[in-house]
Amino acid sequence: MHGIAPVPPSRLAALLAWFSGARSALVAIWAVYVLLRLAVLLIEVSPTSDAEWYYLRAVSLAAGEGYLDNEGQPTAFWPVGWPLALAALFALTGPSLTALGLFNLASSLLTGWLTLLLGRRLFSHEGAARVGLLLLAVYPNAIGYVPLALTEVFYTALLLLGAWLLVERKSAWWLIPAGVVFGFAMLVKAQTLVVVPVIFAIEWLRAEGIWRRLPGLIAQGTVVLVCAALTVLPWTLRNHEQLGHWVMVSTNGGYTLLTGNHDTATGDYTPDAPVVKDLMARPGLDEVSRDAEAKRLGLAWIRANPARFLALAPKKLMRLWLPDGEAEWAYQGGAPDYARHESLYRAVRYANQGYYALLMLAFAGAFAVMTVQRRKAGVRWIGWWLLPYGVAAYPTLICLVFSGQSRFHYPVMPFVCMAAGWMVVDLLSRLNRAGRSTRSAG
Repeated sequence: MHGIAPVPPSRLAALLAWFSGARSALVAIWAVYVLLRLAVLLIEVSPTSDAEWYYLRAVSLAAGEGYLDNEGQPTAFWPVGWPLALAALFALTGPSLTALGLFNLASSLLTGWLTLLLGRRLFSHEGAARVGLLLLAVYPNAIGYVPLALTEVFYTALLLLGAWLLVERKSAWWLIPAGVVFGFAMLVKAQTLVVVPVIFAIEWLRAEGIWRRLPGLIAQGTVVLVCAALTVLPWTLRNHEQLGHWVMVSTNGGYTLLTGNHDTATGDYTPDAPVVKDLMARPGLDEVSRDAEAKRLGLAWIRANPARFLALAPKKLMRLWLPDGEAEWAYQGGAPDYARHESLYRAVRYANQGYYALLMLAFAGAFAVMTVQRRKAGVRWIGWWLLPYGVAAYPTLICLVFSGQSRFHYPVMPFVCMAAGWMVVDLLSRLNRAGRSTRSAG
């Protein structure tokens, strides 16, 4: 009696096995990741708009002149973290766009490494983690930011590092560096600390004994928040000394609120709105008072126009999540060769938009598929796999109050790639199983 001949592995199965296990596959991914970012550093692009502000503040700090506005006065307008990091760099290299680009490259490499590590941890699959890294490696908008003097590349590395330190911590001592990292990240983007409760909430609910573990997790979360607050404290004290008011991080919170909530608001960031321009031109107000007045005007408008405020919410969400590829704007304003190669830049922008749409579809699909699979398997629904969605929720909630800008979703995209990587591997595995069943039946 003859046995049934085993079905040989398909080419797809062999490819998945090689991609998930071979060292050469991982080396190839990293080669793509690094070479594309080195290539974009060859493009000459000068800082403009926000990037110019950050760059000039860093030059001022490196020269020992302090954190000054364009009139040479002490300021807390926009958080200091990114200029402070650049100033430390410029103290060694002198003001240099080359040094800035290489610093961003190092931050981007850290982001890639943490994307791989967190992908492994959150989804427990080496192949999915590698696909996530590959998806980030070829993501045009992520590549395009590397030469720019904007906060996004550096901040994303800090956000991932803080999350990894908490998710992967081996002892309570890891809470201290996590708090310091989140504190410095807060000096780059003040709303960062929202992520800390999200991480601890997932950890609390992902396992049995939630009430027994709750006091310990609250204590650990408090340690992180205290360490973050202590990291920010010297800057807060500086603000009180030089501005004469208590300003924890920056004085642009009220300004940002007003730019997203006024009579002509569209859901986008609108600094040229008449009410904003009138306030900025009003004499007799110092920086802190002007920000406080902006906050008062924004909140007053919301209270007086609750229906219009709610009607802006979908527009803010669309401004945040639908467009992508905004790195092109920096090249449009600061790259001397932009006009000569405009059609190429625009083609990359369109290709990026399509690629981004696929990433977001995979991100949404991963949520649905993972939910179904865990329920069928009788596994607890809440797990570390939800972290990318928790991280995505925090800029979403913030934009509903302030305004929607596609730049705000930039730090979320490595997490999107992690989930999308799992979705790709799950889909390919299903296709392989379906093909194997067909061959067995045949």
